[in-house]
Amino acid sequence: MANEWEIKKEICEIGRRLYAQGFAAGNAGNISYRLSGNAVLCTPTQICKGFMKVDDLCEVDMDGNQLAGKRKRTSEVLMHLEIYRAAPSAKAVVHCHPPHATAFGVARVDIPTCILPEVEVFLGVVPRADYATPGGQRFAETVRPFVSKANTVVLSNHGTVSWGRTVERAYWYTEILDSYCRMLMLAKQLGHIERLPGAKVHELLDLREQFGAGTDPRRVHGGELCVNTEYGRGVTGEVEPDGAGDAAASPSDRAGDTSAEKGRHSADDFEALVKTITARVVDALRSG
Repeated sequence: MANEWEIKKEICEIGRRLYAQGFAAGNAGNISYRLSGNAVLCTPTQICKGFMKVDDLCEVDMDGNQLAGKRKRTSEVLMHLEIYRAAPSAKAVVHCHPPHATAFGVARVDIPTCILPEVEVFLGVVPRADYATPGGQRFAETVRPFVSKANTVVLSNHGTVSWGRTVERAYWYTEILDSYCRMLMLAKQLGHIERLPGAKVHELLDLREQFGAGTDPRRVHGGELCVNTEYGRGVTGEVEPDGAGDAAASPSDRAGDTSAEKGRHSADDFEALVKTITARVVDALRSG
């Protein structure tokens, strides 16, 4: 069994990281660690995660009953317990509100795949759970359908939750996701997101297995390799089919065609604008 004092210190350290990263404003977010079959450490309610001390932490059983701690346990620990029940191998859970990932949840846009190697290797598909009022059992159950297929879930209009073998690993997943979502937003501002060919994604999934992350559920359940291919299509809107090789047109070729097309559209739009303005000026002169 892991040293309980060291685990408590790690929970406090991860709380500081969450606060420093802007992932847990005010008293937002919560962290837990499963000590044994029926004992779970968790953060208390109404506390800033950046300033927690070891003595602030609580202990609950798998039904959510508080066993120890001078402060009241977080109401959202019920979601953590739901994850532990559905994934016995999970030892730690981190829930917070990373701004870029949460923005996808607020917009209710599914996180796209087949774009960034680190996401394919460490996260895979990141599902999005339906919204429910935080704190209750109904809210806790929104994540249950995804626990066996993922290690991170976006909570619609709320935040994210990640789980893993250690508190730090669960935090890593959160940090990777938010960094990825920020990259997606920046790339979309450039007008286009270039996706990896299916064959290259499968190479990354091979790496995922070599790193001990297990077989990606997309291979086991035959799911779509690339999720939300509509996101960031911009002006080109091209997505290579699964298994597409290097024979496809290069990004530079597509960029060239697109630039020419945009040039034609710009010229047409300018001519139409000039005609509209001219007509209005003529009408104004006639009225005068």
